[in-house]
Amino acid sequence: MSDLKRGSAGGGVANGLTIAEARDALRRRDLSAVDLAMACMTAMDAADDLGAFVHRTPNIAMEQARAADVRLAAGDAPGLCGIPLGIKDLFCTKGVPSQAASNILRGFRPEYESTVTGRLFADGAVMLGKLNMDEFAMGSSNETSCYGNAVNPWRRQGSDVALTPGGSSGGSASAVAADLCLGATGTDTGGSIRQPAALTGIVGMKPTYGRVSRWGIVAFASSLDQAGPMTKSVRDAAIMLQSMAGHDPRDSTSADIPVPDFEAALTGDIRGRVIGIPREYRMEGMSAEIEALWARGVEMLKDAGAVIRDISLPHTKYALPAYYVIAPAEASSNLARYDGVKYGHRAALAQGDGITEMYEKTRAEGFGPEVQRRVMIGTYVLSAGFYDAYYNRARKVRALIKRDFETVFAEGVDAILTPATPSAAFGLGEMASASPVEMYLNDVFTVTVNLAGLPGISVPVGLDSQGLPLGLQLIGRPWDEAGLLDHAYVLERAAGFVSKPEKWW
Repeated sequence: MSDLKRGSAGGGVANGLTIAEARDALRRRDLSAVDLAMACMTAMDAADDLGAFVHRTPNIAMEQARAADVRLAAGDAPGLCGIPLGIKDLFCTKGVPSQAASNILRGFRPEYESTVTGRLFADGAVMLGKLNMDEFAMGSSNETSCYGNAVNPWRRQGSDVALTPGGSSGGSASAVAADLCLGATGTDTGGSIRQPAALTGIVGMKPTYGRVSRWGIVAFASSLDQAGPMTKSVRDAAIMLQSMAGHDPRDSTSADIPVPDFEAALTGDIRGRVIGIPREYRMEGMSAEIEALWARGVEMLKDAGAVIRDISLPHTKYALPAYYVIAPAEASSNLARYDGVKYGHRAALAQGDGITEMYEKTRAEGFGPEVQRRVMIGTYVLSAGFYDAYYNRARKVRALIKRDFETVFAEGVDAILTPATPSAAFGLGEMASASPVEMYLNDVFTVTVNLAGLPGISVPVGLDSQGLPLGLQLIGRPWDEAGLLDHAYVLERAAGFVSKPEKWW
């Protein structure tokens, strides 16, 4: 297996491969799906310090790997056949704990499979286990999880301070960056795929709203949530998205439109394509390193033959406050079902307590502080006296933000280039004394994409002065994931980002 070795944080053997490399090796029979799964599980066993995997499923993994080897031997091998993946704890997986990183869902084992995981497994993917995340996907640092923090495998040069892998898909990002799995599922409500991908040096894609089914995914904000792939390369993202995407009659928001061949769209030729650079994303106080990275990305795309155009998205400055009205409002509605009656945690009751006391005690014990905060905000903005003043006004702002993008795309822009995050990864606990609003500012470059329902992707482009990865974001036209992936592929090749975290765990 010496010909399979490549640079890897997780040991330098099979688990260090990309999905595309592993797919080709499996089809050549250079290694087996069982060997690949074993390599990942060995890496997982040595990586407890990362806190990435919270429920391991070795028996399921081996059963799926053996079935994949049978399909590979028979020549019946979809692109993901035999590929070991991690599944974010927000996805319901039949018979496997699916807690959304919340104590209120402790002990919940669904009797059904989410559409996304069902499609992945039908294509032969191997589930290694469930991945850490912020509770109910509410967070930007993976510090609100009932399991404890997930940890970024990267460290600042000369420092042993534990860093955030981002959130809410922090466990997914950490596991992929550390080569514990070849890819992972994530969900993105306001940047929860793209932000952690940028902070860990991997690729993270949020598809157009409706491209991927939300059925069987624990809901945070139903009009914003979208599942997507988190991978080591743009090609891998295309391969995973191919399996995940498609119409689902069980999801009323799922779009019944054809799914193109995303991998075939990776031509690497973007000559004449128009790339928009929004002036409103040049935020006051933006770090010089982020500014320089953005300028470098512009030059890379220009050198590839793209036409660079300055554009305006005038309502961008209202995106963050609008998002933090709409998302908590929808969370308040969605989380009302967790009351201790049918499943999950139920608080112990004192003599004389009635159903109201059961609801109150169960939700107080089961929900963490950030979830409680957002539920209270959401309930407040939906209340009779404030519905028009806050929620309806935020919906109107959302419509204006969507119209900004529609105008730009109608004028011939093919994709938009922006920073992915305002900074590199920060230390776990460093934001503890800050106000919640300061943490929410981590989503400043990403929330507009969710509000407008557009596809977006984060691509690692370089390292900061402390040796931490930085990413750039590309935003595409609705339903044009194929074109967006091609732009990202060009940016990825031009950047030549091959750095891996130095193993300390």
